[in-house]
Amino acid sequence: MLQSPGGRPPHPGKYLVRDRIFGIGDDYWIDDEHGRHAFLVDGKALRLRETFELKDPERRVLVTIRKKMLSLRDTMTIERDGEPLATIRRKRLSLLRNHYRVELADGTELDVSGRILEREFAIEYEGELLAEISRRWLSVRDTYAVNVVREDTDPALLIAVAVCVIRLAERERGED
Repeated sequence: MLQSPGGRPPHPGKYLVRDRIFGIGDDYWIDDEHGRHAFLVDGKALRLRETFELKDPERRVLVTIRKKMLSLRDTMTIERDGEPLATIRRKRLSLLRNHYRVELADGTELDVSGRILEREFAIEYEGELLAEISRRWLSVRDTYAVNVVREDTDPALLIAVAVCVIRLAERERGED
């Protein structure tokens, strides 16, 4: 599940993500560290719940992110081809407020921890770093980088996880 879909070659590296990704109806590009368009964010307007699609440069949908409407705790889901791929929620028994669990459809769990609201955190699998999220590498305002460090991982999934965790942390803090 961590691998890129469709046998496409993985693309480790940095991806630049705009901070306010959940603008209704907003479409914009996520560029790689070389300034090339890597993913298109398609914000879906006129939906009852927050939804956006992450597409490849040919505009094929890679993942869809949705906020779950009926859940006791804030939860977001990531889907691929209409099927659940991941569920993201704050870790229940964590002493750290900024600790989230990502449960993939195959049962794999990823941990996300750090200073989420400051955009300084990590995504790990069994203690191994998959991606770092940081603003410290950038001078561009309202942008953060998702640095995918493992070659056998799916950058679209890791970008979607980062976006979901930030959104959940903002909602928890009351920023809507």
